[in-house]
Amino acid sequence: MRDPVILENVKTSLAELVRLAPGRAIEVRIPPYAAVQCGDGPTHTRGTPANVIEMKADTWLALVNGELAWSVALGDGLINASGARADLSHLLPFEKRMTP
Repeated sequence: MRDPVILENVKTSLAELVRLAPGRAIEVRIPPYAAVQCGDGPTHTRGTPANVIEMKADTWLALVNGELAWSVALGDGLINASGARADLSHLLPFEKRMTP
C-alpha cells in the first residue's frame, strides 16, 4: 500500500523535476508512486525508453531535499540508471533551484 504523504511528496517533487527539465528524453520511475518523462533530447513515445532512472521513494526524496548526493546514491546502488542522459545530478537538490 502506498503511503499518502510519500505519494504527495513524490508527485510534487516529480512535477518540479518536469518544470526544471521539460522534455521527454528521460523516464524517471519511483515505484510504486509515480513515473514521469523529462529532459531535453530525443522524444520517447513507445516501449522502453533509452534513458531510464529508477529508485525507491526514500532515495528520491533524500536527493530532492539535499540529504543525499547523486554520486553517493549511484555508487551505493540506490539508483538504477541507464542511458547517456540518465543523470539528474545537475538538477538536485531542488532547494537550490526552487523559485519563491
